[in-house]
Amino acid sequence: MDMTQEKRRAEPPVPENAMDMLTDLQKIALRRIENFGWQLKFIRHPSFEPPMVVVENSTGVNIGVLEEDGGVNLNPRIVLRN
Repeated sequence: MDMTQEKRRAEPPVPENAMDMLTDLQKIALRRIENFGWQLKFIRHPSFEPPMVVVENSTGVNIGVLEEDGGVNLNPRIVLRN
């Protein structure tokens, strides 16, 4: 897992309590897609919104968002910072 620091705050992209931030359906979906080489990339915390859970495939080429209902959105509308 990439442990680079988040650019706007001094927090890791995947906090130690990451699983506490996921819904039960997101946890199930994450375990399922991990079997196919996907992993948790980071969690964003937009103000007044639920956390955005971003995953990436094993090559780091494709990203997706784990929706609250456990669905995986492979065409998310997010802007990635470098």
